[in-house]
Amino acid sequence: MGTTNEDYRLSIDNIHEAIERIDPIFRDTPQYISDTLSDLLELTLVVKVETANPVRCFKGRGAEIFVSKASPDTHFICASAGNFGQAMAYSCRKQHLRLTVYASKNANPFKLDRMKSLGAQVILFGDDFDSAKLEAKRRSKEINATFVEDSQNIETLEGAATIGLELLKFPLKIDCVIIALGNGALLNGVARVIRHYRPEIKIVAVQAKGASAMVDSWRSSTIVNYETTNTIADGIAVRIPVPQALIDMRGLVDDALLVDDRTIIQGMRLIHQHLGIVSEPSGAVGIAAILENPNYFKNQTVATILCGGNLTNDQIKSWLTA
Repeated sequence: MGTTNEDYRLSIDNIHEAIERIDPIFRDTPQYISDTLSDLLELTLVVKVETANPVRCFKGRGAEIFVSKASPDTHFICASAGNFGQAMAYSCRKQHLRLTVYASKNANPFKLDRMKSLGAQVILFGDDFDSAKLEAKRRSKEINATFVEDSQNIETLEGAATIGLELLKFPLKIDCVIIALGNGALLNGVARVIRHYRPEIKIVAVQAKGASAMVDSWRSSTIVNYETTNTIADGIAVRIPVPQALIDMRGLVDDALLVDDRTIIQGMRLIHQHLGIVSEPSGAVGIAAILENPNYFKNQTVATILCGGNLTNDQIKSWLTA
């Protein structure tokens, strides 16, 4: 049983069909209760681990779907803070397709090196992700290449939505799912599935306080752009929202929270200490949201997605050691 709203562009049937296009290495990821974190946070915490794959993030799911449909002579161009570019590079290498990734001059060097090692041409442009994306769009039109936009292209949502299908198989009743909000593919994909099959589950989106454009836009029902972002959570540091992503959010999101960078670091450390997992900041915002709003989630069964784990050695030393 579930909703029958036909206004959503993301088709439930297409999500189910998309599963077979995804390399099994990205599917059926671990999901389990962390007893020690549950006790610490005074709730039942279900973690969905999306970091144990070749690109250490969930974005391989959507990239696999998109690239599987491409013709042999396709030249893809995308912009990335690092994770989507890695995922596209991994899938394009398997299909022997050309990929150019535009990234900020300030992008995570570990992620940049991984994109290059997977065969992508990486071009650095601008001071942040959105500047790089604008240039990538311009260049793709100039040379007639295929521009891929995370959260705009429906395949990126279809891939993320398969995470939702897997979460629904969890044997315990889930009260709330906390989802990191960047460009919106993860949130809108997972939320679409959960809203369809289990509409009683609460969906909470989380962004960093220093990059709140999507949350502010959702709250005000208008596009809110910013000149800069200021957060360590580079994977969700969006200052220019994708308009389609905000349309997709309608009817799917129950609430949205903003978290401080200091709390994100605390969440990363707790994930490392209690689960033995390296999480990048965007993967820890769900734990940060619980830490900052303990009474909001207390005594509930709460699921959160550890959506990425790409850190430099210096970041590991700085953020994961007390």
